[in-house]
Amino acid sequence: AAADRWVAAQLEEREVAEVLLRADQYTSQVKLAPDAVKNFYETNRKQFETPEQLRAEFVVLSQEKMRAQLAVSEEEIKAWYQSHADRFKMPEERRASHILLMVPKDAPADQDKAARAKAEEILAQIRKAPGDFAKLAKQHSQDPGSAQRGGDLDWFGRGMMVPPFEQATFALKENQVSDLVRSDFGYHIIKLTGVRPERVKPLEEARQEIAEELRQQAVMRKYGEAAEGFTNTVYEQSDSLKPAAEKYGLNVQTSDWIVKGGQAVPPFTNAKLMAALFSDEALKNKRNTEAVEVAANTLVSARVVEHKPAALQPLETVVASIEKLLVRQEAAKLAAKDGQEKLARLAKGEAVDAAWSAPRTVIRSYAPNLPREALAGIFKARAAKLPVYAGVSGDGGFVMYRISQIRPYVAGAEEPPRAKALRDQYQRIVAEEEFGAWLAALRQRYPVEINKT
Repeated sequence: AAADRWVAAQLEEREVAEVLLRADQYTSQVKLAPDAVKNFYETNRKQFETPEQLRAEFVVLSQEKMRAQLAVSEEEIKAWYQSHADRFKMPEERRASHILLMVPKDAPADQDKAARAKAEEILAQIRKAPGDFAKLAKQHSQDPGSAQRGGDLDWFGRGMMVPPFEQATFALKENQVSDLVRSDFGYHIIKLTGVRPERVKPLEEARQEIAEELRQQAVMRKYGEAAEGFTNTVYEQSDSLKPAAEKYGLNVQTSDWIVKGGQAVPPFTNAKLMAALFSDEALKNKRNTEAVEVAANTLVSARVVEHKPAALQPLETVVASIEKLLVRQEAAKLAAKDGQEKLARLAKGEAVDAAWSAPRTVIRSYAPNLPREALAGIFKARAAKLPVYAGVSGDGGFVMYRISQIRPYVAGAEEPPRAKALRDQYQRIVAEEEFGAWLAALRQRYPVEINKT
């Protein structure tokens, strides 16, 4: 079947050694024609054009920078604290340690009974020696999060624990140990280690939180006002960015060269800002760009200070690079010519001077670090007698390949995973081709017009 032949071709193994005839080994033999550089320059003028580019001044109005500059007074913090007292009420918190013997709520009766008996045994030890609670928790608790801390669960308020656990904990007095408490997790023995009564968070603890709140409120208000004024100023006084910079305490920055259509750094990664900078209004009239929002709550205006139109580089400035390119190309041709001659001699059974690599096994469907052209050449080679040779050209020179063994794929009783994957791939390819052919025939038989509205 076609699928079998395709899979067999993909999994055929070839043992290959190689040798690279590097182009740079032939550069000393290259003699360029006197007019070669000039001819190449004239034929490929587009390659030597420098793209349009400019340098710009710009100012950035950013809510984030405004936030850093805003100061909040102690009086403002105190006033806000007093007027929002309810916000700083802190409910009662408790700190507890526990020992958990895990048993699901729907566990068989004998399993539940065994866990309870073990818990009662531990509880009896605690009743005799309350100071051993932490030690017993480390030995017996099955709660991985707290066992190694002696069962400590840190501080928590109401609503943070499962109801049976919470009810038992909030019924205890400090340093008191509970009876067994059953939850969905299992049996708990709880020791209350601390009580923090309901209180109002002190101003000292709330100061940073309040300052951030006030700063956020202020910056949102101030940025909204400043954004409108900034937008108007750069437009109304469009011959300079200094008025806007002075009015809003901004620095006028200068960019490096910005290439039209090239890579850029923020804020010049913004397409709208780039379009404005390379517009006639900015280039010819030297006007500020409009204020462009380049990110959330960040406005930028820029103006061109230096501009270079696209231009052809003079021949004398690119002679060296052209010579280097042409020499490399000619050297690669010489390497290929030498390689082809060597291959012809090898095909006749003659010996050639070549340092072959150690052989490696390759297959069509998996040949890492082997170019596609090389793989095609290796598997295109056919011979009744081995070794057989192939060669491939590239910028780096010419590579000769020696195929010393060909091992056809033989299907066994059980298809290996790689073969199965290839068979699935083949079936997908065939299905896609058949669908494409059917669709093409359908379109030819029933022409379809697509109206775009």
